[in-house]
Amino acid sequence: MTVESSDHSPLWGESVGEADWWGVSAKLTNDMQTTTVTINTGSRPAAVDLTSDAASFVSGMGDGLLNVFVPHATAGVAVFETGAGSDQDLLDHLESLLPRDERWRHAHGSPGHGADHVMPALIAPSISVPVIEGILQLGTWQSIVLVDLNRDNSTRTVRLSFVQG
Repeated sequence: MTVESSDHSPLWGESVGEADWWGVSAKLTNDMQTTTVTINTGSRPAAVDLTSDAASFVSGMGDGLLNVFVPHATAGVAVFETGAGSDQDLLDHLESLLPRDERWRHAHGSPGHGADHVMPALIAPSISVPVIEGILQLGTWQSIVLVDLNRDNSTRTVRLSFVQG
């Protein structure tokens, strides 16, 4: 797994201009930091825990919101318990709900690949997590997880973006 920083954000807190919306003037600042994480999910359905990557990214950043986004049409991000069998239960049940057979109209790729394109309607491609004093505010057993059923694309990019509060 590799992590690469984005060069698309102005410096933290840098003024990016002024705006006038409906007669209300506002000074625009960029209080967002962003980076990407590249994940290799292999050729099998995968639930990959991203919690440590996310925690490292927001460490020391103060209060705000972390957005975790997967810019892929066949993957999603969820918050749930891992390590006690829940991750495999999720993958098994998604395979049951979205069988890999010839029923799918979206028919390119491996057999049943259309199911991969329906999965993000069940597990969204993004989540937001509150951050207080640089610490993710997840529950005791909660983890941030990349969910990928797609056997045709083993490399995923996950964008982590922190918006200061």
